[in-house]
This record gives sequence, structure tokens and C-alpha cells, in this order.
Amino acid sequence: MSLNTIEQNRTRQSLTDYDEIWLFGYGSLIYKVDFPFIEKVSASIKGWQRRLWQGSHDHRGTPDNPGRVATLIPAGKATCVGIAFRVTHEVFDHLDHREKNGYLRHEVDIFFNGSSLVKKGLVYIASQDNKAFLGHLHDKELAEHIHRSSGPSGENRDYVFQLADALRAMNVVDEHVFAIEQQLKNM
Repeated sequence: MSLNTIEQNRTRQSLTDYDEIWLFGYGSLIYKVDFPFIEKVSASIKGWQRRLWQGSHDHRGTPDNPGRVATLIPAGKATCVGIAFRVTHEVFDHLDHREKNGYLRHEVDIFFNGSSLVKKGLVYIASQDNKAFLGHLHDKELAEHIHRSSGPSGENRDYVFQLADALRAMNVVDEHVFAIEQQLKNM
């Protein structure tokens, strides 16, 4: 798979098949909402966990020194809490470009927290077979990698700090993100 997934995403789903489109955000889409939305609510998806295992060659790193950003890893009975945004078709021109570094749109069931409501929606996932995937490192090594990375969108460590703060504001405990945040604070 190419690093640039814009064209792949444009052909993955027919957005006109959706009466309403819900987008699930679990990383920077939680705290950097640079797209218009109709509605936003706390939500979750099942069978996935958030991990800082995706390389960022274009935002939080460079081609020579990619940063680390969140992706989702299949995880049996795990639940990943984030934000669901109700959006229009037009927002995907921007989002496909923003999430172009190995992320593909996938259809998922989105569970709306605090209710029994479940709707089909879309989420961007950078799977393990994409060229930008960096994979697992022990917490200290992962934090060291993040600490020395930066790109056009800023320091990689700021990504982790902003994500951790956003999760805390939502009353979400993410042991992985918080462990990396703590390692970074100790440096």
C-alpha cells in the first residue's frame, strides 16, 4: 500500500449510501477538529485499542525521522472510546488529505455512550500492512522516539500531550497513551 491513501479512500465507500454519516475519532480528531460537523457525541467502538504505532512522515515527523501517532489495533473484547461526529460528504475531501499517510476508511459500528444507540460509521485506521506502520516498542523506547521527532505540525510529544489531555477531559483512561505521556514527562 502507498503512503498516500487519498485515492484509495475516495473509492472505498460510496458516501451517498449513507443517510447520515458518522465519523469516529480516536486520535488527533478528538482535539484538533479542523472540519465542520453537524453534531458531536462521546462514543466508542468495540474490538479495537488505540496505539501509538503509526508513523507520521507528514505531520509529526519527516520522511527521514517519522513521528508516532495513533492508530487502532484489533483487540478482541477491548473498547476504544472517542468522539463520533455527524458530518456531510464534503468533509471527506479534507479528511482524506489529512489522514493520507497510510490511513484507510473502514466502516464500523459506533456505540453512543450513555445510550443503547448504535450506528454504522466510518473510522480511519492505519493497518499493520501500510508502509508507514512502525509497530510496537516498549514504552521507554516509544517515548524516546516520540521525544526526538517533530514535523510540520509540531513536536511529536505535543501530539501525545494533547491527546492525553483530551482523553482526560472526556474521563477516558487509556493506559497506553498515559504511560507514554508519563515517560515523556520524565525525560
